[in-house]
Amino acid sequence: MAPAALAAQGTAPLLAEDGRIEQPLLVVDLDGEPEDVGAAAAAATASDRVLVGISRGRAPDPGWEPLVRALDLTLVPSGSDRGIREVVTVPDPAAAALALSATARAHPHASVVLAGLLRWGGELDVPAALDAESLAYSALLGGPEFAAWLARRGPRPLPPPAREDPVRVRRDGDELRLTLNRPERRNAYGRELRDALVSALHLVAWDERIVRVVLDGTGPSFCSGGDLDEFGTAPDPVTGHLVRTRAGAALPLHRVADRVEVWLHGACVGAGIELPAYAHRIVAAPDTRIRLPEIGMGLIPGAGGTVSIPRRIGRWRTLYLALSDAVIDAQTALSWGLVDSVAGHQPTV
Repeated sequence: MAPAALAAQGTAPLLAEDGRIEQPLLVVDLDGEPEDVGAAAAAATASDRVLVGISRGRAPDPGWEPLVRALDLTLVPSGSDRGIREVVTVPDPAAAALALSATARAHPHASVVLAGLLRWGGELDVPAALDAESLAYSALLGGPEFAAWLARRGPRPLPPPAREDPVRVRRDGDELRLTLNRPERRNAYGRELRDALVSALHLVAWDERIVRVVLDGTGPSFCSGGDLDEFGTAPDPVTGHLVRTRAGAALPLHRVADRVEVWLHGACVGAGIELPAYAHRIVAAPDTRIRLPEIGMGLIPGAGGTVSIPRRIGRWRTLYLALSDAVIDAQTALSWGLVDSVAGHQPTV
């Protein structure tokens, strides 16, 4: 679609008469010469659809920048991003756009809700943005896409109780180490681990004599995300919302973030990167692999990631991570600013 067509196609009604989302994602061709950029950017801002720009031969002409900022993300060929956060480099932008479009067609509710939330969530303070994320998440829990994922997953028993403390807490003078300690669950962010982590973060907030906190994890993964065996077990969406926002780790971590350093390794999935992104410093081991898989479940990141990750890498690359289900390595995370350094050895505390 040419940028000039955004005024008509981008702002057409999102819903069909039966409530289905029509064309959840539109691809905008940025290979031409900039023309009527202000009007195109205004139309993009008003659109309810996911808008993905593509430039096949090189980065878009700088004259397109107002539109590139208004779009939800822009795909450009490898090596041509000029260091701007609004774009993602891929080997084949057209093929990548087709893949994103297929994801949006398969999960239109989650895709459209996430893109819209990312557009305006950055204007809110962190507590309000977390409430907005959780309310959107609760709505999607009641939707057909999550119901279909639950049906495919099938019934599962709840996870067994932790054999040891789910979070190890060790103090040395004014320093504290918190270690996620459910390696048999790949440190999944389940109820027991969440509650133990929140308790430790409350200690940090209460005791200002703690000047440095190191958060790491045992086993092959720092954190494999939410415990899938617990998904869909909240008694109702309202209780789930209150648990996420009033008993979750995102807000307590944000409040002490200036004292927290996180060391990542192995798989960092969902909450395994959403929570670390609040810390003032993140160090990734070379084997770190980062992924946001929630769209495929009919959901959006729900552990605070729509708040923390855009504040590090921008809403455009955040949406790409979620829509593409891409796995990015430590060096890519470093180049984007999602982590602050790559190192192979964890510090002693």
